[in-house]
Amino acid sequence: MKLHYSKILLFSISLSIFVSSSYANHENKPYITEHTPNTTSRVLSECDTNTSIYNNDPDMKSVKENFDRQTSQRFEEYNKRMIKNRKKCKEQCDKDIQKIVVKDKMEKSLAEKVEKGCLMCGCGLGGGVAPVWVWSAVYGMRHGHNMFLQRFFKRALKVGLDKVTEIVKLEVLNTIDIPIFDVKKLVFSGYFTDEMTLLDIFEYIKNNMFDIMTSDTYDQYSLGIKNISENPTWISERYIKQATDVLTAVAEGKAAETTKLATTTLH
Repeated sequence: MKLHYSKILLFSISLSIFVSSSYANHENKPYITEHTPNTTSRVLSECDTNTSIYNNDPDMKSVKENFDRQTSQRFEEYNKRMIKNRKKCKEQCDKDIQKIVVKDKMEKSLAEKVEKGCLMCGCGLGGGVAPVWVWSAVYGMRHGHNMFLQRFFKRALKVGLDKVTEIVKLEVLNTIDIPIFDVKKLVFSGYFTDEMTLLDIFEYIKNNMFDIMTSDTYDQYSLGIKNISENPTWISERYIKQATDVLTAVAEGKAAETTKLATTTLH
């Protein structure tokens, strides 16, 4: 019986120690408080983009100004590129139109001249073989740089240089010195074709006649050449008559030399 009392006593003492230690541990446990953020969020949302917090924020104002400046700059650069491309396309269109006009005139005049030549040669040779020889001569003339083709270039270039001088005088509005050109040199330069236009002559003088373009004597003349070359649309806007005269000279000159070539070949 004494043994049981001693066990009960030991158990009660152990239980008392455990309870007291548990209570002490519970009383000394630190209390963790919830953290409340005190910073302002800068995340934009759809509902408060127009609130005063963004309008009065210096950093946000700086970001907006920088964005607006960069956007405006990009739009301005885009507009400049578009204007440049439109101008380039318009110049190319004007040049293509001039080539189409001269080609139509040349074909029409050539057909009339060759028809007359065929009738004349056909009467002399019996009418059967003449057309074949005529068209063979025409083909040779169009694809070969012979003496007749050089005469055609020479005639057209003389008219073109006269029109260039006329336009330069109208542009400068001053008394100027006119250079003397070696037409033969221009003919054999290889620059001009049977689709030559007034603008081609301006561009050739500007890009190849350096002695004239850099001379103090012809400074006013070179100024007029440069103005027209850099503004090719002026030809179709202001000097359409002069441009047409050159196209006509090209067409008539080519037709005349073609007829002469056909007649010479057949006879």
